[in-house]
Amino acid sequence: MDKKDIKKIVLAYSGGLDTSIIIPWLKENYNNPEIIAVSGNVGQGDELEGLEEKALKTGASKLIVADLVDEMVDEVIIPSIKMGAKYETYLLGTAFARPIIGRKLAEVALAEGADAVCHGATGKGNDQVRFELAIKRFAPGMKIIAPWREWSIKSRDEEIDYAEAHNVPLKISRETSYSKDKNLWHLSHEGLDLEDIANEPQYDKPGFLEMGVSPFTAPNTPEYVEIGFEAGAPVSLDGKKMKASKIIESLNEIGGKHGIGIIDIVENRLVGMKDRGVYETPGGTILYKAHEQLEMITVDKDTLHLKQKLAVDYADLIYNGKWFSPLQEALTAFANESNKYVTGTVKMKLYKGNIIPAGLSSPYSLYSEQLVTFGESDYNQKDAEGFINLWGLSTKVQALREQGTL
Repeated sequence: MDKKDIKKIVLAYSGGLDTSIIIPWLKENYNNPEIIAVSGNVGQGDELEGLEEKALKTGASKLIVADLVDEMVDEVIIPSIKMGAKYETYLLGTAFARPIIGRKLAEVALAEGADAVCHGATGKGNDQVRFELAIKRFAPGMKIIAPWREWSIKSRDEEIDYAEAHNVPLKISRETSYSKDKNLWHLSHEGLDLEDIANEPQYDKPGFLEMGVSPFTAPNTPEYVEIGFEAGAPVSLDGKKMKASKIIESLNEIGGKHGIGIIDIVENRLVGMKDRGVYETPGGTILYKAHEQLEMITVDKDTLHLKQKLAVDYADLIYNGKWFSPLQEALTAFANESNKYVTGTVKMKLYKGNIIPAGLSSPYSLYSEQLVTFGESDYNQKDAEGFINLWGLSTKVQALREQGTL
């Protein structure tokens, strides 16, 4: 489709630096089309404040805010907790939200009769793939515009120059312009001093951490939390039933206060480069740890070990934008089935960035104190002799062969 024929564009709009300048840029470079800004509410909180006024002021015809929090949590995050999916220790915060936002962009574009969908992801990163694969899944004929792959702007400094020249209001300065992504699950920090991997992150610099504090300034008194699970999904916090998104929200506050869930990693991007990021995931880190604890007593060895292997593939799939795929559906079915007995409560102590197990219980526990005790039990230890003889038979035969006595 020729640029002059594009009359209406749906824009993935966060109000951040990239998407703020994209609206006037589209107006200038695509024959003044109508821009419908779409913001996915995935739990970014106060970042949504003033967004409509800003979008309209910079040239959008309207702003649509779609509440996607529970979709993201129930459809993507909960299965990932069940699977224990981590990408190189990264708990996939940005990757969790993108397929849900991408699907909504496609739905709005079709409903509004748009000619194209536009996003602000760079040509260096993973999000361009995540957005576009979701759009292709739900609107396969839709044109996709990615300004970072078209315009002459080369840096965040040049973006700020463009914003100032076009009177686009910004909440950041050149000195604080980390590339950040926030949702209910996490907050990421990239760029500026973090690009030099020799630099220690400025954890205690005012305004750097947003979801909590560093372990160094966390309280000197520990705090207990007790999380209830049913079939692998979190259902209660400290004995109070609540939906999963509210549990995450509450754990973010509690965990953030104690410096939980801060990591500094260099990860392998899909496009082939390594990237350094600092991630804050307080509530998610607690939930992953609690779930792992409960699995220890409720899931049999073979299933648990296979699930741990598949978790790598599941995390790769999410990270690489393949959420809407037959493989995801098959692996999610495995995650659900393997978690059908992961029901119970887990108690943990939070202290200065640490999550310390403090007891757990389940009506489906496979742990038997009577079997494992060092005291008297019904277990016949002599049974182990025959087991070891059979288990080690192949080893013994190989040794006999080498000795020439077979």
